[in-house]
Amino acid sequence: MSIEKLEHLTIRAHDLDDSIRFYTEVLGLRNGGRPPFSFPGAWLYAGDVPVVHLVAERAFDAAAQNAVDHIGFVGTDPDGMLARLKAQGVEYETRKVPLLGSLQVFLSDPNGVRIEVNFPHAVSAAW
Repeated sequence: MSIEKLEHLTIRAHDLDDSIRFYTEVLGLRNGGRPPFSFPGAWLYAGDVPVVHLVAERAFDAAAQNAVDHIGFVGTDPDGMLARLKAQGVEYETRKVPLLGSLQVFLSDPNGVRIEVNFPHAVSAAW
């Protein structure tokens, strides 16, 4: 398993429209395409890369203290990663991204920071 790069940062937006305005009008990111998730949000692009993901705070645990929801990485070898997590007893969950065909693996670091590892167009029997 190898991490290739930092992919995105997800922020819990208190006011989704206000946050979109800030990241587009102040920082110059572009509001672009986003898969049809079951919760409201936006993907903001630097060039062709959606580097900031916004999610409406109400879509998540209201007791959460932090604005940062999770950090996303791009990985390779999903089967190897899942085997490694199982061998080390690390709890995780997997999801498929609607329309994109990607596998997402979510886990937490020892500090409680949620980590997402994306495997674009992954094909695996393990999930």
